[in-house]
Amino acid sequence: MPGAVDIDPAVPAAEHARSRGWSALADTVLLITGMLIVWQVATLIIGHEVLTSPLETARRLSAIMADPDFPAHAWETGRAFGTALIIALAGGLTLGVALGAHRLSGQVAAPILVALYSIPKITLYPVILLLFGLGISAKIAFGVIHGIIPVIIFTMNGVRNINGVYFRAARAMRLSGMQTASNIIVPAALPEIVSGFRIGFSLTLLGTLIGEMFASQRGIGYMLVKAMETNDVATVMALALFLIVLATAASSVLLVIDRHLHQSVIAQSGDSQ
Repeated sequence: MPGAVDIDPAVPAAEHARSRGWSALADTVLLITGMLIVWQVATLIIGHEVLTSPLETARRLSAIMADPDFPAHAWETGRAFGTALIIALAGGLTLGVALGAHRLSGQVAAPILVALYSIPKITLYPVILLLFGLGISAKIAFGVIHGIIPVIIFTMNGVRNINGVYFRAARAMRLSGMQTASNIIVPAALPEIVSGFRIGFSLTLLGTLIGEMFASQRGIGYMLVKAMETNDVATVMALALFLIVLATAASSVLLVIDRHLHQSVIAQSGDSQ
């Protein structure tokens, strides 16, 4: 019609997404502010000897990171954690795809994996030390046993929930097992795989740090133990803050990817209907 104004349907959607992003940012800022206020109030009530204030903790962390010995400790932890994470993610993905694709094997393995996941891993540390000895190998192994099981379980469940038509299409196209896994199974189960990776990341870091606390002469876990032995509350709080910020940042990135993938799956399901 003459004089009609074209309305871009993408504009309201873009404005809605932008407002939702600002709302999420405001909620995050309010949450962090509230936690800092509670932390400061708790310090005033309990005392600085038991719980250092946020500002004092930040100053102590800055001093620790400026210490010449800190890079060596951080490198030791990062090296052990990075190796353990690669093994946990790669091994968990491979086993999860294999168990999920073979239904009988998955049904047999699922209760065993859940039982192993419920076992307190610290009870296995003497066995880890016996097998791997003192050193970085024990820390890597302890990190792997913490992180690999969630990756296997999430990946296996993701593969199990794949529509059977994909497997029939793979057989019709005469794809090999490797081609089916790389081109069909992994992309279709990717949202669940990322969820498993997110949990596996946190647990692998936890396992690596616990390994450093018990049998290590270097690393952030070792620094935590020494600080606890000397009742150095400021150092304990500073290192805990460092680890919390690091783990939260990585987990937040993985959570954003996880939500995006799940929303994409939901949108594709709605379009197909």
